[in-house]
Amino acid sequence: MTALDRAIADPPRVPGVGTRSPVDGLSRRSVGPADVLAQSVSAVAPSAAATTIPVLVATVAGQGATWSLLAAMALSFLVGRTVNQFVRRVAGTGSLYTYVSLGLGPVAGVVAGAALLLGYGFIAMFSLTGSGYYLDYLLSRFVPSAGGSALVTVVVVIATGAAVFAVIALGVRVSTRLTLLVETLSVAVIVVLIVALVVRLHPVDASAVALGPTTPAPFAVGTALAVTAFVGFESASVLGVEARRPFATIPRAISWTVLVAGALYLASAAAQQLGFAAMGADLADSASPVNQLANASGVQWIGWVLDLGIAASFAACAIASTTALVRVLFAMGREGVLPRVLGRASPRFRTPFVAGVLACTLLTALPVAGLASGIPTWSLMEAELVVAALGYLAAYALTCFAAPVFLRRIGELTTGAAIVATATGVLLTAVLLTYLGVEAASVHRPAVVLAVGTVVAVVVVFLVVTRRRPWRRAGSRAVYDVPVEADLLRASRPTAGPGHGTGVR
Repeated sequence: MTALDRAIADPPRVPGVGTRSPVDGLSRRSVGPADVLAQSVSAVAPSAAATTIPVLVATVAGQGATWSLLAAMALSFLVGRTVNQFVRRVAGTGSLYTYVSLGLGPVAGVVAGAALLLGYGFIAMFSLTGSGYYLDYLLSRFVPSAGGSALVTVVVVIATGAAVFAVIALGVRVSTRLTLLVETLSVAVIVVLIVALVVRLHPVDASAVALGPTTPAPFAVGTALAVTAFVGFESASVLGVEARRPFATIPRAISWTVLVAGALYLASAAAQQLGFAAMGADLADSASPVNQLANASGVQWIGWVLDLGIAASFAACAIASTTALVRVLFAMGREGVLPRVLGRASPRFRTPFVAGVLACTLLTALPVAGLASGIPTWSLMEAELVVAALGYLAAYALTCFAAPVFLRRIGELTTGAAIVATATGVLLTAVLLTYLGVEAASVHRPAVVLAVGTVVAVVVVFLVVTRRRPWRRAGSRAVYDVPVEADLLRASRPTAGPGHGTGVR
């Protein structure tokens, strides 16, 4: 027997490589590129965003709505490039929370974690509420007496919330493949509607999408609102443990999600603005622009199908956002930042079961409570979107500032990466502060107070709890996946101890 044969038959133990990953319990390396892409695409909910976000942006940016979406696309792409600096080097479940912890330390990581949980959580609630809103709207077309009731929306929210839990509990592959199918069909309907509008528009008034005179504040607020159409594109990063070849597939999924979704949004916004200009109407004044355009174009049936598609897209977004949320909770539970019970995984389905139960319960109960208290459905959706936008923008900005520090620490900082990350962080901060100021002075002030107050409260609690353990604030404790003996050539060592090669820094 040669030395090579002996090494293969009885491989020597590699120093620093243990038998268990710090994120043991999840189904490692079990999902392929299509599942990873589906996670990011579904979290963005392109078909729902393409039909709802343009009118929201138009209410503040006016004729510059399409240009605000273009600016948001460029900004999101730069954020994606910065996030990919981490994704190509760290495979974890904590997404931006883990990245900020690695770059700026545990306190900044907790700020980012709290903001990210608000983002994922309130987008999931926005999606659950939106699914109920559009199904109720569709019902009112056929049964006018039954539509327009909060009871219908409440029933849909509860039923969808239960379905979300069932899907995410069964495993990530079930959720990603189901949501990808839903989004593909919904986007197909959107494309058909856009083509039908373009064919029937006579004459086409290109000035309807011209930027025209505008001031920085409305454009910045419009851009901030437009960014909400892209939020969640980075959520594929929560599959760092479960994805095969995560350092290659996840960065591609993040970049392509922004580009493809952005192209759809620009086409949809331009078609809506051109369509309303041809009708002599204002997009910002429409309660349901795509249905109004479908009726005007003589394709009313598309409006009905679209309502169903949007409701399904919102449900898919709720699944994807909750999938990301529970994995961030799982990571924070494993580190001890949150109760460690949240870091437990189902031994049968290999999913964060405890975090899933908590998340789905809250995400369903809070919208139901809001609707039961008499808050109009659309007003509730606007408030949920404000909280989510503030959370995402804060987490994105912190990630951009953390990237150069992290890259410098590992000796891989380049001038280009530093410039892109820092400039993007500064732009995001400007957008965040502008958006924060405008919304704080509007009817959405309670949502702003809730978002800011929640982040501050979480950080204060963290500082108080760790006041006698200052070493927990001095360095990052981010947990992420590392190679284990089972990953090596025919490795079969029976034990190396739970702390061997933990990957905790």
